Amino acid sequence: MNPIRLPGNGSSREEVFARLEDHRQDDANWKDARMFAFVYRTDDDIMEVGREAFSRFITENGLSPFAFPSLRRFETEVVAMTAAMLNGDGEVVGNVTSGGTESILMAVKAVRDRAREHKPHIRTPEMIIPTTAHPAWDKAGHLLDVHVIHIPVGEDFRVDPQAVKAAISTDTILLVGSAPTYPHGVVDPIEALGGLALEFDLWLHVDACVGGFVLPFARTLGYDIPPFDFAVPGVTSISADVHKFGYAPKGVSTVLYRNGDHRKHQFYVYTEWPGGIYGTPTLSGARTGGAVAAAWAVMNYLGEEGYLRVTRTLLETTSRIIDGINAIPGLRVLGRPQSSVFAVASDEVNIFAVTDAMKRRGWYMENQQFPASIHITVSPGHSEVVDALLRDFAAAIDEARDLPESDLSEAAVMYGMMGTLPDRAMAKEFAMQYLDGVYRL
Repeated sequence: MNPIRLPGNGSSREEVFARLEDHRQDDANWKDARMFAFVYRTDDDIMEVGREAFSRFITENGLSPFAFPSLRRFETEVVAMTAAMLNGDGEVVGNVTSGGTESILMAVKAVRDRAREHKPHIRTPEMIIPTTAHPAWDKAGHLLDVHVIHIPVGEDFRVDPQAVKAAISTDTILLVGSAPTYPHGVVDPIEALGGLALEFDLWLHVDACVGGFVLPFARTLGYDIPPFDFAVPGVTSISADVHKFGYAPKGVSTVLYRNGDHRKHQFYVYTEWPGGIYGTPTLSGARTGGAVAAAWAVMNYLGEEGYLRVTRTLLETTSRIIDGINAIPGLRVLGRPQSSVFAVASDEVNIFAVTDAMKRRGWYMENQQFPASIHITVSPGHSEVVDALLRDFAAAIDEARDLPESDLSEAAVMYGMMGTLPDRAMAKEFAMQYLDGVYRL
């Protein structure tokens, strides 16, 4: 890495901000609603409320609920509102985290440490997850030394409860289901998984990071949403991101527990430090007050009526896009998505060539594998571009039919190659080298 030192002299505010804007010129442009990943674009007034609240509390530190009782109040109220939305009773507790990955890490720590207390015979704890579960579960298993067992999904992209049952052993401590899955937008059979959790005395976590702020309102609006939350017996914990379809700024998620006995295993406390007693509820020590203040502000600004209004726009837009894509010869949406994320595949062309063609037309979307597909995350702001999107999808697949493989972009070639490597250790090493190169000057 080329060395870069602090400049000898500082720059003016104008120079600094001019350079900031210059450096973002190659960033994906989410503001024109042509980006279908990473950013959850909604009405400008909602986004402005989040930004303003974040800036007002950007200096306060969530490490100390005693120095900043306002942040403690924001956090407990965000958790309480989210729990009520997910059919939690007065016993449900939780915390705000920096994102879905941290929420998942906290849940795995809690179940692991609780198993150490209540099931001391377990020496090699295991968790059973669908292959469609977010990689954050594998990351948590790696970091916390919990062995991960992957269960393939069926043709409907949902995990088979019988396959999960067959994988349960005396070392199993955790079952996982998604509501919905990120790759295909379908809800795993949470009721059946809850039955297994009760039958075998296991912890069941529902990963609702994507759907936690969509599915409850979708149900109220009359959509057919299967049971997935604390109303399901056997569900022990749930993660739900406020910075996705809760429309708060990055990064705010919640992790919720059926009761305080489950949550206490999430905490870390050290009492022998000369600097005092050190205790943290989540992975982070210092936490910006801006994130939790923004979440609280947006949730109170929207209220139930606001979320119902935005969710109606979101789901109607999603339906229009899905129906339109399915009507384009050569393209199809995988499975039966139940939220606002889904995947597009093709039996006629290299789908990554379609991604390339869409990017040339100014759209940004991500590739997926197993099977090869394009991932689409719809936001309410996409309601204004549906017709243009569908026109370009139709043109893109026609272009892909005539495109030689040699004309695929480097990203498309790499993704296609990675998905077909039979040696997954080789694929992992390739990805590690790629990451190492990306984060070098």
